[in-house]
Amino acid sequence: MGETIWINATLYTEHRVIENGRIIVTESGTIRALGDELLPIPAHARICDCRGALLVPGFIDVHVHGGNGFGMMEGTREALDGMSLYHARHGTTAFLATTSTADMETIKQALRNAASHVGLTAGAELAGIHLEGPYLDVKRRGAQSEAFLKLPSGSEIDELLEVAGGHLRLVTLAPEIEGGLQAVKQFAERGVTVSAGHSDATFALMKEAVSLGVSHTTHHFNGMSPMHHREPGLAGAGLLMDKLTTELICDGIHVHPAVVKLLFEMKGPGNVCMITDAVSPAGLPDGAYGSVVVRAGEVMLKDGSTLAGSSLTMLQALKNAVKFTGYPLEKLLPSMTSVPARQVRLDKVKGSLSPGKHADFLLLTRELELISTYVRGGEVYHAGLDEA
Repeated sequence: MGETIWINATLYTEHRVIENGRIIVTESGTIRALGDELLPIPAHARICDCRGALLVPGFIDVHVHGGNGFGMMEGTREALDGMSLYHARHGTTAFLATTSTADMETIKQALRNAASHVGLTAGAELAGIHLEGPYLDVKRRGAQSEAFLKLPSGSEIDELLEVAGGHLRLVTLAPEIEGGLQAVKQFAERGVTVSAGHSDATFALMKEAVSLGVSHTTHHFNGMSPMHHREPGLAGAGLLMDKLTTELICDGIHVHPAVVKLLFEMKGPGNVCMITDAVSPAGLPDGAYGSVVVRAGEVMLKDGSTLAGSSLTMLQALKNAVKFTGYPLEKLLPSMTSVPARQVRLDKVKGSLSPGKHADFLLLTRELELISTYVRGGEVYHAGLDEA
């Protein structure tokens, strides 16, 4: 088929915004070159006219459980494809399928299934796995099942790593539980990014955990020891420790808009990792779905005791962040693209518009409405909008 060139785009690269930009993509789906209108059009290339649309890197969601009625824990190809197609319609081009606490056999089946379909999903690309639980603190478990929480052991961690087939890129655990710090060290030594979450860790304990390999926090401010003036807790550690990148559910429900702005002001977009934490009912009408109820975008356990994930999409998270912070698009994009790529070690191939990287990108209107989603140069979603 040969190369394809997109022309007349507003390109958002790592370092600048290029008006009347062009980007050339190889037949294999990688970016060969990009530049302004002086970039030559290759002979025999297919030409796509963006008509002034914004061309931005695709969003990478490192914490997502499901969507549109599909969930990772179902352990089927159909479920992974379903959630990948749904999130591609909302700007996600790559994601980590994220587990929930369950019995160990169910977790292993979900890991095996995800590992066997990495790079094969129909919409957004399944790029790896995020293991959330079962090594969590009962006090901060949130909607995670208390019945299946457990303490980590070295042999079990080795087994989970093996079952995941080298595709485990992120793990959420509570470093303060018995065996937690050793688990941090074990996962980190195996190349897995370790995130502190569903944790009641003290500030002092977090210092030790960071020294052993924790570099990330899970859905910051939620499911963790809060900041207090006499004990900064995990929330305070995330704000103050430079080695920690903080996840953010930017739906205005999990974190107040003013605190969203505070987080960005304190950490900077280069240390905020936007996520959805979307669960399987995301995108479905309000109502009861198993153990949760969806109402006006909020997902709660039926007993009303706690939030149970979100119905957020990455594109809506971006729109919310623009509204809550007042930051321009180019300042916020890293939190959706290069930061998650860096945190889960995908930055050599994803996360920015750069030669040699996968051609994962979006076409957006100037009002940030999605026109098209491309994964490795192939269009996986088109909204049918005629004008940029």
